[in-house]
Amino acid sequence: MVGYAFMGAAHSQAWRTAHRFFDLPLTPEMTALVGRDEQRVQAAAERMGWGSVETDWRRLIERDDIDLIDICTPGDTHREIAVAALAAGKHVLCEKPLANTVAEAEEMAAAAEAAAQRGVFAMCGFTYRRTPALALARRFVQEGRLGQIRHVRAQYLQDWLSDADAPLTWRLDKDKAGSGALGDIGAHSIDLAQWLTGQRIAGVSALMHTFVTERPVGGDFVGLGGHGATGQDAARGPVTVDDATAFTARFDGGAIGVFEATRFALGRKNAVRIEINGTAGSLAFDFEESNVLQWFDAADAADAQGFRRIIVTEPVHPYVGNWWPAGHGLGYEHGFTHQVVDLVTAIAAGEQPRPSFADALQVQRVLAAIEASAENSSAWQSTTD
Repeated sequence: MVGYAFMGAAHSQAWRTAHRFFDLPLTPEMTALVGRDEQRVQAAAERMGWGSVETDWRRLIERDDIDLIDICTPGDTHREIAVAALAAGKHVLCEKPLANTVAEAEEMAAAAEAAAQRGVFAMCGFTYRRTPALALARRFVQEGRLGQIRHVRAQYLQDWLSDADAPLTWRLDKDKAGSGALGDIGAHSIDLAQWLTGQRIAGVSALMHTFVTERPVGGDFVGLGGHGATGQDAARGPVTVDDATAFTARFDGGAIGVFEATRFALGRKNAVRIEINGTAGSLAFDFEESNVLQWFDAADAADAQGFRRIIVTEPVHPYVGNWWPAGHGLGYEHGFTHQVVDLVTAIAAGEQPRPSFADALQVQRVLAAIEASAENSSAWQSTTD
């Protein structure tokens, strides 16, 4: 695995746990962890259970005891690592968004397609797909319970940047991150909306905004943000990404959508919300109540209609049967474990794991269309232009 911060810790927990709760056809071995600082990466490896360390990811390409490379680094490094790994015959798991540009994502998708012909596979880490309530929602759509899909409304709301003196991190640097709220969290909403509905976003009209254009360079880093250095002599640097993005969309299956992504929604910690309305029913989900799916069935009698709360903790629900007794809910980390389960199972079967790099490329094209629209006074922008 390359990288050992927030995503590295989440992925490590998943690699440690998956084969202990699920009957996997292959057993993951946590062979090597990569980071530039030898002391810090060694400490992280010992804490998270990795067998050895490297300070250059290229060493992983050379090692014959490595079968898969997990990329948990900022977006500006994804293309180089993934393309080299696939060329060397290593399977790849890459965090989202796939890259910082469409051109980079296209190169990665082409490399993945060529590698798949040799039985080497790549997957992008849109982990919210593995939330049991959302997997159940997709099942409902596929079974036709919603009828024809008409509306999609999706929000991803966080507040960790609400403090104007939160410190400047790599997530606020366009060269490293590609974009701000758009790519960091909006990409999840885009992937979920398309995956749940089975429809692709064909065009968008968007606006993007940066509320705080400069932030402290140093300070106390806590979680994703923290408390920046203040005072007359405290250095500040430019924020070069969006703080918030909003857009409307048309889907190729006829649905219309409204999307919002922000890291300034004070009081909202990780509100991944989506609601889908069809001709026969509706469903709604909020990750801050992650074990609940809201479901409305238009076939109910008029005197009994209304949204019902489905507690998605029964053994019949996706993934849940391998965990705890009914009612003992799952959390954020379980999605990463389910990701490992699905990836390892697909590799063992010689099948393409999903979402593929091609799927992630399509999300990248939507991200690019949103930026292009926002730069052109919210003019309508096709995702295929």
